[in-house]
Amino acid sequence: MKSSTKILTASLLTVAMQPAWSADLTVEIQNLTQGIYFTPLLIAAHTPDASLFELGETASAEIEAMAEMGSLDGLMTIGTSVNANMVANPVGGLLAPSLSTSTALTTDDSNTVLSITAMILPSNDGFVGLDNWSIPSEAGTYTFYLNAYDAGTEANDELRTSMPVPPPLDPLLGSDGSGVTSEESNATVHIHRGNIGDDQANGGTSDIVNSIHRWLNPVAKVTVTVN
Repeated sequence: MKSSTKILTASLLTVAMQPAWSADLTVEIQNLTQGIYFTPLLIAAHTPDASLFELGETASAEIEAMAEMGSLDGLMTIGTSVNANMVANPVGGLLAPSLSTSTALTTDDSNTVLSITAMILPSNDGFVGLDNWSIPSEAGTYTFYLNAYDAGTEANDELRTSMPVPPPLDPLLGSDGSGVTSEESNATVHIHRGNIGDDQANGGTSDIVNSIHRWLNPVAKVTVTVN
C-alpha cells in the first residue's frame, strides 16, 4: 500500500502566503439513498497539502480499513498527525437511509479544506467521500452533493460473508449467493458502479436485494454553514 496520506512539503514562500483564518462551521450530511446505510462518519478540516484519499490512486491501508470494515481508527491517526480538526461518528452509529446528521466544527487557521468519509452498506469496499473541499472564508450556507466511491481493494462479490452486516441490515439481505464476481479490473479509488443485486432471497449470484440496495450517484447531500 502507498503512504497513508499525500502530505507534500510546502515551500516557505507558500506557507508565508497562506492566510491566517479560522472558521466556525455547521456541517449537515443527509443520506439520499433508499436502502444504503453509512457507517460512522469522519468529518475533518485539514491543510490543503494533506488528503484522506485520491481518485485514481491506490487506496491507503487506512482507507481500505474504512471502506471494507467501517473503521475510522487509521484515518483518525492520520488526522491527528496533520493537526486536523475532526468530528468522528456524529450519529453515534449508522446513518440510515433518508436521515441527516448535523455537527459543529471549529477549524484552526491553516485547516482550510474539508474532507468526509464513511463506508456504505451493503457493499464490499464502497464509501461516500469528500476530498479537500475548500472552506469558504465568507459567511454563508453552501450545499453540494457527494458520490459513492469504490476503494478498489476488494472484489464486489456482494456476499454477506464479505462485508459487515449490522442488525438493521441483516434481515434485509439474502444468503448463499454464488458471488457476482471474484475480481475487479480497477484497483484504484474510482466511482462505484453501484450494487447489482438480484431478487432471490436464497441463492442467486448476490446477497444484495436489487429492489432495495441499488443506488445512483449522488448518495449524500452536504450543507455547510460558515458562521
